Amino acid sequence: MTATVDYPALHARLQPDRLALCDLASGRRWTYRALDEAIARCAGALATRGVGREDRVAVLAKNRADMAVIHHACARIGAIYVPLNWRLAANEVAGLVQDAEPKLLVGDEHLASAQLSGVSIDAFGAEMEAAAPISTEAVDPDQPSLILYTSGTSGRPKGAILSERNMSETAINFSLLGAVTRDSVFLCDAPMFHVIGLVANIRPAMMRGGAVLVSDGFVPARTLARLCDPELAVTHYFCVPQMAAALRREPHFEPSRLDRLVALFTGGAPHRASDIRAWLADGVAAVDGFGMTEAGTVLGMPLDKDIIDARAGAAGLASPRVQTRIIDAHGADCAVGEAGELLVKGENVTRGYWRRPEETRAAFTEDGWFRTGDIVRRDEDGFHWIVDRCKDMYISGGENVYPAEIEAALSGHAAIAECAVVGTPSAEWGEVGHLFVVPADGASIDVDEIIAELEAQLARYKTPRHVSVIDALPRNAGGKVLKGALRDMSVERLT
Repeated sequence: MTATVDYPALHARLQPDRLALCDLASGRRWTYRALDEAIARCAGALATRGVGREDRVAVLAKNRADMAVIHHACARIGAIYVPLNWRLAANEVAGLVQDAEPKLLVGDEHLASAQLSGVSIDAFGAEMEAAAPISTEAVDPDQPSLILYTSGTSGRPKGAILSERNMSETAINFSLLGAVTRDSVFLCDAPMFHVIGLVANIRPAMMRGGAVLVSDGFVPARTLARLCDPELAVTHYFCVPQMAAALRREPHFEPSRLDRLVALFTGGAPHRASDIRAWLADGVAAVDGFGMTEAGTVLGMPLDKDIIDARAGAAGLASPRVQTRIIDAHGADCAVGEAGELLVKGENVTRGYWRRPEETRAAFTEDGWFRTGDIVRRDEDGFHWIVDRCKDMYISGGENVYPAEIEAALSGHAAIAECAVVGTPSAEWGEVGHLFVVPADGASIDVDEIIAELEAQLARYKTPRHVSVIDALPRNAGGKVLKGALRDMSVERLT
């Protein structure tokens, strides 16, 4: 076998007896030597099943370390790994399988739930262990290695195609921003059908020779105990702000026991400045960033607590390997401090969407910049601030309104568990805001008081003209708020 076929193979020679991967549910552990052999055996098992170059191997299962092994094995033989979101409804999963057309479908009990025929992941694990390891040439960095389906907040999910080069660039970018070394230990309980779970948690550690601890999911008390465990010695942990808040609410939360953490890395949703500073006050760096399925890690805050405190809520800086631009509606570059759409370019960016040529063309400018669809501003020191999504912005009386700004203004309200704003048609103003509010447990909502609070913080044209109290915000299987469903709800309620 070529010694430098990929990063696990490299570290199998550099540090063969060092821990590479651990499956916390089963207790199985792999050194780099063992991981390299497991990937080679998995490649042999895939080849025995007739999987070849550009064939898709789909997996529908909760997190387990085998998924990282299968992904690396696919890359070694030129196949494409396709993790499927087990949180989706059966018909949605079936749609993804139909789109990907996998040569092999592997899964756990979610196969039966989705009414799909496939191979048990335990049975395939036995095949992997029994297979003869096969030698492979060095992995082609530009060969498609992964299809990750987007969350699909509007329309059907698209499969972003990622190459090994794309993922290596994310590993480099996050390593630079997140101080990843051979001593780093990542705890991964983010779902491994997501770019955070499968790429950001796995690839930086494997590139640097660190370790990955795979958990079968986020359970606040259990996750907190693992972060505090000196034997596990976790240094890097990714979560969304809601998960971070759940950790703080745990009765046994003792921040002094988190002193091994390099940082708590958060993203995927706005993180309130007050919550970030609460972590800082406890001695933990809460580091926000920005990434996406199509481009992996794009932005990240420094680890320095003073810098985080001074810019709490910012998404951070790009590494020199990622180019960014911010443009207005006419395609002109925005001035410092002016909000516009973020464009990115770099080796981390997808080549396009699986079998979607029109959507691929629409995702890029004529000169090759990827359109993120996010409204961003940049300060004079190069720090980026996420304002909103392009598609969520609406125009009221000729003025751009960003719902995220309104939602952020209410984020600390004691009576509000969560809220969302959408634009709705108005004969007078073109569009006005419709605020949907979910009350906190046991709280009552005073609409007039909420409007008065917003008027004290925001320009009048940004204040929603309509407010509806609902039981829960509609979300997709990935947890993102379905703004389209809220717009439909707004039309129904106002007509």
